[in-house]
Formats: sequence, structure tokens, C-alpha cells
Amino acid sequence: MPMKNSDFRRLMDDEFGPANAGVIASTLVLPTLDLTADDALRAGHSPRTVWRDVCDLQGVPPERRLGVDRPIRDTGVE
Repeated sequence: MPMKNSDFRRLMDDEFGPANAGVIASTLVLPTLDLTADDALRAGHSPRTVWRDVCDLQGVPPERRLGVDRPIRDTGVE
């Protein structure tokens, strides 16, 4: 299943905090793409590729790259 931009933003917020995530996405140039994360997403690069590059550059360990476990929402449908 492809990663959505919203998934990328959630992972960034979870890992770096909302304020830092925005700064990282807008200023950190990813060497593999020669673009910031924001510019890479606007250019059509896969959010999964951009997330992987951010993780590599920032030293995010593999066990944290899938994000925070979230409880399943009860929709009331059985």
C-alpha cells in the first residue's frame, strides 16, 4: 500500500514533534534527492522514499520508522 502525504506528516510529527517536523521538512536537504522533503513531495517523489531518506539522514533507528502504535478506533460497526 502506498504511503500518503498525510502518513508522512504524521510520522514526521510523531518522530520529531510538530514544530521540529516542519522545520526539518522545509530546510533539511536530502542528499539523495538534492531537495528538501517538502520540495521532494511537491515534485512528486514518493512519501515513503522521502520518509526513508529523512530517517537515514537523521539517524532514526529501524524500530521507530513505522511510527507510533495507535489504538484502533471503534466505529460502532460490527
